[in-house]
Amino acid sequence: MRRISTLFILVCALISVRISAQTVRGKLIDEHSQPLPYANVVLLSLPDSAFVSGTISGEDGTFTLEGTSENQIVKISSIGYKTVFKPVSPANIGIVQLVSDAQQLDEVVVKGNLPVTRIKGDAMVTGVAGTALEKAGTAEQMLDKIPNVTSKDGEINVFGRGTPEIYVNGRKLLDNSELDRLSAENIKSVEVVNNPGARYGAEVTSVIRIITKKTEGEGFGFDNRAMFQYNRDWSALEQLNFNYRKNGWDLSGMLYGSRMYGWIRKELVQDTYLQEHWQQKSTTFNDWTSKNFNAQLAVNYTFNEHSALGIRYDYHKTPYSNALMGTNTDVYRDGALSEKTYSPNIIDNGSEYHQVNAYYNGRIKDWSIDLNLDGYWDKSDKESYLDEKTELADGSENSRYVSIFNDIDNTLYAARLILSRTLWGGELSFGGEYTYTNRRNINLNPEGIVSDDDSRIRENMGAAFVEYSRKFGRVQALAGLRYEYNVSDYFEKDVRVGEQSKDFSNLFPTLSVAFPINRVNFQLAYRTDIARPSYWDLRSSMLLINKYTYETGNPLLDPKFTHNLTLGATYRWLQLSVGYNRVKNDILNVTSLYDENDPTIMLMSLANAEAYDKIFAGVTLSPTIGIWKPQWRFQLNKQWFDVQTPQGNLSLDNPMGTIIWNNNLSLPLGFMLDADFMYTSKGNMKNGRLLKQAWRMDMALQKSLLNDKLNIRLDATNLFNSYKRDFIMHVSDMQTMHMTEEPNNCTVRLTMRYKFNATKSKYKGTGAGESQKNRM
Repeated sequence: MRRISTLFILVCALISVRISAQTVRGKLIDEHSQPLPYANVVLLSLPDSAFVSGTISGEDGTFTLEGTSENQIVKISSIGYKTVFKPVSPANIGIVQLVSDAQQLDEVVVKGNLPVTRIKGDAMVTGVAGTALEKAGTAEQMLDKIPNVTSKDGEINVFGRGTPEIYVNGRKLLDNSELDRLSAENIKSVEVVNNPGARYGAEVTSVIRIITKKTEGEGFGFDNRAMFQYNRDWSALEQLNFNYRKNGWDLSGMLYGSRMYGWIRKELVQDTYLQEHWQQKSTTFNDWTSKNFNAQLAVNYTFNEHSALGIRYDYHKTPYSNALMGTNTDVYRDGALSEKTYSPNIIDNGSEYHQVNAYYNGRIKDWSIDLNLDGYWDKSDKESYLDEKTELADGSENSRYVSIFNDIDNTLYAARLILSRTLWGGELSFGGEYTYTNRRNINLNPEGIVSDDDSRIRENMGAAFVEYSRKFGRVQALAGLRYEYNVSDYFEKDVRVGEQSKDFSNLFPTLSVAFPINRVNFQLAYRTDIARPSYWDLRSSMLLINKYTYETGNPLLDPKFTHNLTLGATYRWLQLSVGYNRVKNDILNVTSLYDENDPTIMLMSLANAEAYDKIFAGVTLSPTIGIWKPQWRFQLNKQWFDVQTPQGNLSLDNPMGTIIWNNNLSLPLGFMLDADFMYTSKGNMKNGRLLKQAWRMDMALQKSLLNDKLNIRLDATNLFNSYKRDFIMHVSDMQTMHMTEEPNNCTVRLTMRYKFNATKSKYKGTGAGESQKNRM
């Protein structure tokens, strides 16, 4: 690690040489003298017209570029307007008026005049406004087309960095379902941060910041969406967003109701090697139905462009959730059938949560203030009814009935304050955060087959950070330091258990440098992050899956620490991302014998792993070829991980590759077609190995009507039922688990969205205590 730090400092020292430059400024207006946002502004060298740098105009039409020579020219273009060229001398170009191009207006063709993705500060920024990404459907669907981001089946992942925190206009999303309620047409740009700065919690491995377009006008507007989906059974949802704006007031809300269905089929082979070889072959089919209701109400008042305050309330309720999991298991002892069991398990769930956020954004002299206060309360209950029937090898039968009742209550209070100002030509930010959480878990089994549990975890978490960023010519540097402490008290029946109560105190440094070399933009970054076990992982209560499988948590788990070094580069429509991770105390799924006298019963739990190394590399190509906009991604992950197996020590270091090929076609009559392909190779992940290749293809056809007020979209996912996972997990030195999963096969979805005078809420609260909410 010392060598890596030395190398990083050396590289930073070499590139942090002050570059002589001039700042090119200007403002764009249209034919009506109104500001012209989202126009492409590109700096070109002469005489070869080579790309030097680029940006887009802001909401007020202004732009800035860093010129490196007077022998350069500025190219300004926007869809529907004639292209304008301006010299860089004088550096202050002044007001530039663009005039309409009638020929372009007759048939608008989206072309990328500057790189689709570029490096800016700590992020890779992809422009959405004025590109084909505007027509990608929802924000969730659009993210799947952003370089280094995958968004499939409700799961969002940043390549090499895992699940991101997502912000819309600075507000942390409560859950990813909000992305499904945001249209891509309302988005200006997307910023992907591989190594977030010190202002973000140490548990945040990556960040996606979505910036929406500024909406003008006042009055009432609404956005209505209906979705119908089929996959063995029907799913449907109805959603209404409304917004009222008058003077500085902004009132917004949302009502959402759904009936969702899903299913999955698994085959599991578990081998246990003792004095005898025990093997269990199980087939499980699980399907579930849930009904959900969400409501949201927010009030915001803007005093001026620098000052606003507001309050937001969110409510969620799942009044009905029912699952039926049926499992057939055959048990073999040294190859001979010992017994077989059928275990139908009926599971009923219910949950409800309330969340309140209040915020203030403002300025006092040179200081910017961002204050957030949060409260969160949730309750969930679960009832499980298992009716097992077992047939022994001699033909005799036995049965048992097991019921388990589980209740969980969570309470959270949080506050966060960030202060920032310009200092020494850069920006200084510092602040703090405090979170109090209380979680109670009650687990009852009337039959006495598993032990009852009444446990509680109470945590106090505090953090303070300082961060400074500055531009040196064309080099942008950011450095920060974050301190976090966490005091966790664990109680059994309201009696504190010292061994399972822990205190943590850690420092987390961050550093990033962005710089150009000729026409290529680079970003080099280092960060240390932490992943604390979720409250569910820390539980001591026992769950009965079936006769042969029990599941529990591990209150003694330590947090996972990772040192991360990443390098990103962009050149026109090509992006590169490579990285190195040093992982300590990773959390693994492990097994042991539940009863030493009965080797057929397995206890699934969690444990910390030994330290290991990982690397990743990926390249994305996103050219535009007429009406065809393809995107190719080639990604590779490799780890160096050793594990103990029944056959001895095993090195799990086979690399795993992914190929993604997305296609967008602009068809006649305003139709838009998407055809996306994804392939995953065999390879290793932690203590597991994918045994077979997997691939899938998704397609979508959409069209907008009534001047874009009505949008109709038809999706088909996993079109050929080809995506099936086959993997083996080395869970202990005496057991292995081989699982074949068949997730939901081809799903057909019809979505209709109608908007009337739709406006985006101006709510600017960013939330506090987000890492603790995620752990709940």
